[in-house]
Amino acid sequence: MVQYSQARFDATFAALSDATRRGVLEQLGRADASITDLADKFHMTLTGMKKHVVILEQAGLVTTVKIGRVRTCKLGQRRLEQEAAWIETYRQLWSARFDELDKVVEELKQKEKADGRKKAK
Repeated sequence: MVQYSQARFDATFAALSDATRRGVLEQLGRADASITDLADKFHMTLTGMKKHVVILEQAGLVTTVKIGRVRTCKLGQRRLEQEAAWIETYRQLWSARFDELDKVVEELKQKEKADGRKKAK
């Protein structure tokens, strides 16, 4: 199995665990925005939004640039390929398990149907 950086995964999943931070990423996927604009959009204080942005920055998902008094946020350069690969590994595992469960359920249905025919005779 591929080894992943535990600290990186922890930071990424912690950042993505909050609905506001996921919303910020969606918003930045459409266009760069200032912290003020993001705070207004999410009905938050500047301080609250700044805390969310710092967590996203620590995970490498967002970068900020301060020009004058305005701090502009944009999506970071880091992609989520490793995280997606990790999730895909477990998706495949569970998919295979559910496929096997479907087979067992179908076999039980067939057996039940056959037993019902035997009793009717």
